[in-house]
Amino acid sequence: MIHRRAAVSLLAASPALLTGCGGGAEAAPNRSEDDRPVRQTASPAPAPASSSPQPSGIPGLGPARTAAIPERAEQVVVASGRGRNSPLSTVVLYSRDDGVWQPGARWPAHNGRDGWSEHHLAGDLRSPVGVYGLTDAGGLLADPGSRLPYHQSYGFTSPGTGFEGEPLEGSFDYVIAINYNREPGTSPLDWTRPMGAKRGGGVWLHVDHGGPTHACVSVAKAHMKELLRALDPGRHPVVVMGHADWLAQ
Repeated sequence: MIHRRAAVSLLAASPALLTGCGGGAEAAPNRSEDDRPVRQTASPAPAPASSSPQPSGIPGLGPARTAAIPERAEQVVVASGRGRNSPLSTVVLYSRDDGVWQPGARWPAHNGRDGWSEHHLAGDLRSPVGVYGLTDAGGLLADPGSRLPYHQSYGFTSPGTGFEGEPLEGSFDYVIAINYNREPGTSPLDWTRPMGAKRGGGVWLHVDHGGPTHACVSVAKAHMKELLRALDPGRHPVVVMGHADWLAQ
């Protein structure tokens, strides 16, 4: 969530240059020919919600947030923050079976240090609220059995310390790219920013390091492995993320 290095050589970037947990936007890092992010076949970004009724039953989601979930989505990761300015949140994976949303376990999580934003900007230290597709994954470690396309790379090395002095090593052992200001179907390391660099990017689900993030959502390493093995591109997974009051609308 804080620093990145190029796929072959370490990039000792300053936190002030970073736009999200997964990288900066000033310039793309140099990568070798063999370790550049490779486009992989993945489910396209979730289609806009249709006007047909959406299945109900996800606790904490109000009518507006429920309606924003694409009709074809059968897996929803809900990241619910304690408050607009809080870095603490809870993550639950819901799966839709026979029209009913079934919850998985509740996992403690961290989000951006200063909470949440409805208009995320690079460096604001807030996580973007919204409904976003989950199409691509990767990490420093070998694929643990991900159903999403998985890109293993040294570019996921995470040196340095976090906001509370905690070591960041291992934070990017496993990541799932959140399709905020990125091009779906590419490696999480891809630096394409469709809305421009000022709107931030590199927002991921990744391994928790015991403190707030720049903009990502982090859960324990074991839970990241569970998510990677559970999320199925054929079920068009999305994340619904924001503070509890926003989610309830």
